[in-house]
Amino acid sequence: MNICLKTLGCRLNEAELEHWAAGFRRYGHTIINEPESADLLVINTCAVTREAAKKSRQLIRRSHRCNPAAKLVVSGCYATLEAGAVEKIAGVDLLVSNQDKDNLVELVNGRLAPEAMPVMATEPAESALFARGRNRAFIKVQDGCRYRCTFCIVTRARGAERSRPAAEIIDAVNRVHAQGIQEVILTGVHLGGYGSDNGGNLAQLIGLLLAETDIPRLRLGSVEPWDLGGDFFALFENPRMMPHLHLPLQSGSDAVLRRMARRCKTADFEKLVGRARERVRALNITTDIIVGFPGETGEEWQNGLEFIERIGFSHIHIFPYSERANTRAATLANQVDAAVKKQRVRELHRLAQNMRRDYLDRFTGETQPVLFEHKEYQDETGMEFHFGYTPNYLRVRVPANDNEGVSLPNRIHPVNLTGVAATGEALHGALAPA
Repeated sequence: MNICLKTLGCRLNEAELEHWAAGFRRYGHTIINEPESADLLVINTCAVTREAAKKSRQLIRRSHRCNPAAKLVVSGCYATLEAGAVEKIAGVDLLVSNQDKDNLVELVNGRLAPEAMPVMATEPAESALFARGRNRAFIKVQDGCRYRCTFCIVTRARGAERSRPAAEIIDAVNRVHAQGIQEVILTGVHLGGYGSDNGGNLAQLIGLLLAETDIPRLRLGSVEPWDLGGDFFALFENPRMMPHLHLPLQSGSDAVLRRMARRCKTADFEKLVGRARERVRALNITTDIIVGFPGETGEEWQNGLEFIERIGFSHIHIFPYSERANTRAATLANQVDAAVKKQRVRELHRLAQNMRRDYLDRFTGETQPVLFEHKEYQDETGMEFHFGYTPNYLRVRVPANDNEGVSLPNRIHPVNLTGVAATGEALHGALAPA
């Protein structure tokens, strides 16, 4: 069968798609990017906000309209939380809950493709990631979360913490590296909770991966700040460990953090960031912020903005608070008006843009190794560029006519960083001698 995989939401959803893609290929199926040409469509849904749930419904309906002859399989958080509603959507042939999604490939082959045989792909060196236009792999190392932040619906959708065996993760990393992948990102619902159910921990896992794989770049997904204790930052002494941490703060106000039931106060967060920056050169710290959490006063908002500016993040994922049924936050008094949330989002967006430009500007004049993507793109002038990412996850673009015969996609190549792009979202660069 020709199979098209689509996802919404987090990096964990991406990791699951990559796992399914590899599984389908082992059964002899082909992964394609064009939904209209597929025999089977698989959608991994999201429910982190009401908007994400709405987009999940729209994607399911749009996929069926695009190719009504294809079988349609739906999984993920929205499909798990709203199974009854999803099963009623026209065209859905199979719903696979989060609890069963590790077996999705086998379930599909048993119910929707009984003629499929478990044979190896005829081109074992070809990565399903490349077929999907990707050159970095998301590796799922755990699922579920034991904490109950008051705004979060994902813990209900994902269930208890479950850690993947270290040997299985090492094998997965070695397998994608053998297929040509240069970088892997470890992901999980509660990544820092890895090992809570098997006696291990995240630092031990990273140490094993650095010792038992040769993957050139190892990167972490989102990690809760309270999970980075001990001598965690010593791991970054290995140059294969990428100097980028996404630490979800959620609010810069301690009063709001208490209502969120977060386990990290602003003072603790600031100390952690200071310690990390002392130990890891050029460390890039990014974060998540929820705007307009119930009860957030003007004073709390201003205090939060001042704290965020003091920390100096290079990028912020901004989420206007979205009420989710069956969460404690939905029952809190003093829900913030939508117009107030929009105004605060605009304020934070302006601050985030300024901080990002300032951070990017610090690297002008340096030479950095860049992992280039499989794409070119045009800017507002029509000029074409290759783009890729530095170890600390700064987006870099070089003119497409500057490759001097070097094939850049999926290649790590040194780049002289010459300045910040007009958009403030990337660095200009020129290829340096390899």
